[in-house]
Amino acid sequence: MNTQIPGRVIVTGGGSGLGAAIVDAIRDAGGTPFVFDRDIGNVSGAKALEVDVSNRESVEAAVKEAAETLGGLDGVVTAAGIDRCGKLADVPAAEWEKVIGVNLLGTVSVVRAALPYLKESKGRAITIASTLGLRALPDATAYCASKFGVIGFSRALAAETGGAIGVTTIIPGGMKTHFFDDRDEQYKPQDDSKLNDPANVAQAVVFALSQPFGSEVRELLICPAEEGSWP
Repeated sequence: MNTQIPGRVIVTGGGSGLGAAIVDAIRDAGGTPFVFDRDIGNVSGAKALEVDVSNRESVEAAVKEAAETLGGLDGVVTAAGIDRCGKLADVPAAEWEKVIGVNLLGTVSVVRAALPYLKESKGRAITIASTLGLRALPDATAYCASKFGVIGFSRALAAETGGAIGVTTIIPGGMKTHFFDDRDEQYKPQDDSKLNDPANVAQAVVFALSQPFGSEVRELLICPAEEGSWP
């Protein structure tokens, strides 16, 4: 298959976890990642901006700056994500809504702001969902709502922009990252050995970014063989 290098790619949440693994994988494949994150202190080997993706105005300004710095954009990867576990009645409304603001509205804002550049380069939007965007669990209403929303948004976007840009949704299961660190003990994975290495998911992202224009990988579900969030 005639694949290509990933090119110039914004990675949200690129300062840690899956996002950082994606940055490394893009760079290793010959691409040029540009990190958006609230904490860019640990970013090295890539340009970075401190961005809260839940703030649409900040996203719009950051995407414009990144595109001007890179001379255009070939892709965006929306890896920024947060969670607030607990029963709906127990999670403060502001915290619940913050999950939607980062995971869903942040995804939409980044893609919307990048669209003109992606259309010019015939680039790709890679959205990061979750197996909990396909399977609902108790005490996860905010996260499930946000990730079900990412999948619905991405499918509609693919239908809307077919032939203009590529759209791929990555659907990962649990990964060995610090994502679970601030959870109450009852919501942490009981066996980390059954979680996936984020580098494996990052390789799937690079695969999607490297497709020749006109060849679409619409969705990729990547999960560890023994982890229980899927099926």
